Amino acid sequence: MKLSKLIELIDCDILQGSIDIDIKNIVYDSRKAAPGCVFVALPGYVTDGHNYINSAAGLGAAAVIVSKDILHESDITIIKTYDTRVALAKISSTFFGDPAKSLKTIAVTGTKGKTTTAAMIKYILEEGGITTGTIGTLGIIIGENLYKTNNTTPESYEIQQALHEMVSFGCQAAVIEVSSQGLKYHRTHGIDFDFGIFTNLSSDHIGKGEHENFDEYVFCKSLLFKQCRTGIINIDDKLWQAVTSESICNIETFSYNGSADLTACESSLIVEPGHIGVRFNTYGIRELSADIIIPGRFNIYNALAAILLSTHFNVSTKNITDGLRKAKVKGRVEPVKVPGGYTLLIDYAHNAYALEHVLTTLREYQPNRIITMFGAGGNRPKSRRYEMGEVSGKLSDLSVITEDNSRFESPESIIQDILEGINKTSGKYEVIPNRKNAIRYCMQIAKENDIVLLAGKGHEDYQETNGVKYHFDEREVIAEILSKS
Repeated sequence: MKLSKLIELIDCDILQGSIDIDIKNIVYDSRKAAPGCVFVALPGYVTDGHNYINSAAGLGAAAVIVSKDILHESDITIIKTYDTRVALAKISSTFFGDPAKSLKTIAVTGTKGKTTTAAMIKYILEEGGITTGTIGTLGIIIGENLYKTNNTTPESYEIQQALHEMVSFGCQAAVIEVSSQGLKYHRTHGIDFDFGIFTNLSSDHIGKGEHENFDEYVFCKSLLFKQCRTGIINIDDKLWQAVTSESICNIETFSYNGSADLTACESSLIVEPGHIGVRFNTYGIRELSADIIIPGRFNIYNALAAILLSTHFNVSTKNITDGLRKAKVKGRVEPVKVPGGYTLLIDYAHNAYALEHVLTTLREYQPNRIITMFGAGGNRPKSRRYEMGEVSGKLSDLSVITEDNSRFESPESIIQDILEGINKTSGKYEVIPNRKNAIRYCMQIAKENDIVLLAGKGHEDYQETNGVKYHFDEREVIAEILSKS
């Protein structure tokens, strides 16, 4: 594509060089620069892309986009704009043919529930024959293909590239988890979302490198509802009005035992061999009875968002209930089928808050025992280890302490820190340093109506030791153990 075409939508000045040149690619990491590319210098929290213009030019970049007055001794084209992050979003959309316009686009934002809500939407829409791609915490999912990303909401270039691939694959809809950081740094800039979903808001992501204060956090979340046509809002959250106060979209609402466009009622817990979940009814814009095989009544909110969204698509009530029944999220209280009448769950809980949350939820199901296997990450604050040990000691019937991503620390020293916390409680525990052996032990001792929680790894498929990541997928480990039993 000609550079002149690429920059049509950005306000800019040409500091030097020609814009009548062909551009083969766009990069924002100077190490990926190559002949014929345009390098976009992004200001970052740790470093500034403007410091790497020489590197990009040396690797053959044909042009650079900057937000500072910069000249270069070579004949490289230099374009100045007011915000290079906005520029990256706009030129990426142009480069990939504005793919969002060929899809129904759905953005999900909130402190919690984004990944689960996105998964529920995908399952429902695909039950109705609507091929749907997703972008979020688990990566970019198109069909059976998973592409890993560094952030919940990737940079705008990756988003536009993924949307382009979704269109090529035949997707009709795309669900994007939009984080506050993604909104703050314009990663979804230029996408006029068909729908924006608000799940909830709580104090999080405040501090160095994230948001200066809670007001900024709320403001960034609110930006989504200035770039979507319809907002789907949880009005049980006390901050919903702050998030939507300056919205320019139509607002639709959902609630649990309240008054909204879609309301849930009459919920009960589901306990079945091998899995646990929630059953509930809805009234309002769509009346139905649904089961979700993900534990915790709070997941009703995620399901309500997905149901309300689905009323805008040609899907039946059966599509909705079948989709919700099948919906699961890799590594989020994910059930793994095993014989023996107990429930085996994999979850990403890797700090005390998350572990307490999931264990408290599981306790509501009144299991015979909760057996919790966990470790703690190396090169992280030791306080996390004490706290996790204390939480598991209080809320588990048995804790099995093992290794996690030890990084550059010894697993044994991390385990000793965990023991300091658990020994403040009267909780029973076993120490099995090898994680595979620990999983085997949990499965061997599990009895009918027990819940076994494998905490800490979740969707991760590696174990990091001494700075090296080794393949380690707990689902594969479980399958291997079962095949030899």
